[in-house]
Amino acid sequence: MDGIRIVFWVVLGIVVLGVIGVIVIYNGLVALANQMKNAFSQIDVQLQRRYDLIPNLVETAKGYMQHERETLTAVIAARNGAQAAAKKVAQDPGAMAELAAAESGLAGLLTKFFALSEAYPDLKANENMLQLQEELASTENRISFSRQAYNDAVMHYNIQRERFPSVLFAAPFGFKPATQWETDTPAARQNVQVKFS
Repeated sequence: MDGIRIVFWVVLGIVVLGVIGVIVIYNGLVALANQMKNAFSQIDVQLQRRYDLIPNLVETAKGYMQHERETLTAVIAARNGAQAAAKKVAQDPGAMAELAAAESGLAGLLTKFFALSEAYPDLKANENMLQLQEELASTENRISFSRQAYNDAVMHYNIQRERFPSVLFAAPFGFKPATQWETDTPAARQNVQVKFS
């Protein structure tokens, strides 16, 4: 009788420790997934700030850059595409590659926009344009820091997700691998130049 009791308590202890282990793993993955979502939210706030500034930049430049209407229209279209891609990522973290591509396109057009605006001295001296340029430069820096924090959160999440024994429970509990924000073009790796000389 005593032997059966001992075996029962040993088996019960192993089961309880196993359940506690699974709970700890699950809660750890939940915490890291939420940190990752929060990190993306910080990017999203800064991207929205940039998306709000771009129409003001284009509107300010319109009066000066009459012959560049195609570029101005392309900038707004790229901004709208990037904004739509950012909204998708909020629902599906797997859409990060689409957002990165849209942001790369937007960055390229903004670079072209600012290069073309150099040819318009009155625009370069416009106080509203200078203020918007300063706000955009500040926003670009914030986006860069937010992307770095997001990529760090993704790295920690993916490492924990792939560690043993977490790897045994991650997929069954619905914890999918997360994608870091990476750029695929050399031009997109450089900051958008918003300075007027």
